[in-house]
Amino acid sequence: MGASLSMAINTTRDELERISGAIEELGQQDDWPDDLVFRVNLVLEELILNIMDYGQDGEDPDISLEIESEDNSISIELSDRGRPFDPLTEAPEPDLTASVGERRVGGLGVHLTKTLMDDVQYTHEGGRNRLSIVTRKVR
Repeated sequence: MGASLSMAINTTRDELERISGAIEELGQQDDWPDDLVFRVNLVLEELILNIMDYGQDGEDPDISLEIESEDNSISIELSDRGRPFDPLTEAPEPDLTASVGERRVGGLGVHLTKTLMDDVQYTHEGGRNRLSIVTRKVR
């Protein structure tokens, strides 16, 4: 087994820089290709921003991130205590043909996650939303 990362995430945008740095460090430790570091950072930034912006009902959503780097793949679990929400079925599909000015807000981060990762699953258990994500190291 390779390197791993476990983080509790605060709900301030400053956290995105800390998360990005931790992912870059993990990628260096485990010799990830640059495009993999970019994909993981982009997907997690989008998903975590969604939790920060939409998943709270005035309470701390208690966000946690776990990453396990295996020989050929990476497993990511992102969980929170926010409102139950399955982004895979409930997020709007983005209109990729519309211009940026005409495009409805929402759904692009989930679309990127589905496109850039190999497997994405959602569950709600123990009062927590859980996104389990797997991607191959080389695509």
